[in-house]
Amino acid sequence: MPENNYPKLHNAMWPGLVGKGSPGAEPFIDLDTMLDLTAKADVGGVKFDGVDLFLYNPHTDIDISDDGIKALADKIKSKNLVVGSVVAPVWFDASAGGDDKARANFVTHVRKAVRIAKKLRELGVRPYGIVRIDSATGVTAWDKDPKGVTKLIAQTFRECGKIAKGDGERLAAEGEICWGGMHSWKNMVNLLEEVAMPKVVGFQADMSHTHLYTLGANAEAHRIVPKNYHYEPAEFHKAMTKLTDALRPWTIDFHVAQNDGTVHGTGDHEKTGRHCVATDPKGKLNIARDSGYWLRDKAGKVTKKMKHICWDGCMFPNDVLMKQQTWNDILTAMIEVRRNHGWVG
Repeated sequence: MPENNYPKLHNAMWPGLVGKGSPGAEPFIDLDTMLDLTAKADVGGVKFDGVDLFLYNPHTDIDISDDGIKALADKIKSKNLVVGSVVAPVWFDASAGGDDKARANFVTHVRKAVRIAKKLRELGVRPYGIVRIDSATGVTAWDKDPKGVTKLIAQTFRECGKIAKGDGERLAAEGEICWGGMHSWKNMVNLLEEVAMPKVVGFQADMSHTHLYTLGANAEAHRIVPKNYHYEPAEFHKAMTKLTDALRPWTIDFHVAQNDGTVHGTGDHEKTGRHCVATDPKGKLNIARDSGYWLRDKAGKVTKKMKHICWDGCMFPNDVLMKQQTWNDILTAMIEVRRNHGWVG
């Protein structure tokens, strides 16, 4: 039988940005370097098919010109890569559940991200993918008025959804426990139902972050596993089945990742998860196996909903990110995911 060639395998570019560049932090890793590391990864002749982008400086300016988008497309094509999903920079001066100005800024950033995504598609370098959003609203702020803030987030998401639909794009909100209104599996489902645009506004599952929903880290009432949980196989399977049955119908984008099961917060940032490198012995997930909770349906059949999947791993030291072996190890894990849960297309 021929080797599976779908879903296509992508690498995220934002590990070169997230947690970098601020006072006391390591410097950014520029986009050219991240593209080179991705393009050079090779496992038995199998290479990454593409990249997912963070539309933020110093990688990609959200106000990039049409000529700049064309140059970006040409650069990525020259590496024999394509673009999949893109991340709208909605966190810095915006909030989907905030005041009028914060919500207006949120919509503006998404509108600009949709424009870039559409242009890349028209230039023939982006055959699939979504525009990533988050509520950019703190859990503490949401806790003060859960129903009211959820309605505001849904209203903002709907406005953005109309923009995306008009340009042939879709939006996906990531399952990460630090964003208000999205910080538990039940809250996430409630929000998406409130938005009520299932063909346009969906869910992005990150197998590292999203599995933390089972722990109820920022929403104890929605914990799925027992408090003395230690990733026993039967409990893990039961919890992941419940979680993915609820969210899989909404899932339109998927991140492969590893996680050590811990949560942490820095400063005023809500508790969130910790990505691990693919080979980390502390990793709690069996990457090749557990991706199947998201990529297969209740009956165990491959859904074929995602034409590409992306590795997401950030907040690693630059010396780890600059090692080619890091990316070869990641690519190895991605190949196993496709081998187990992919298809020939």
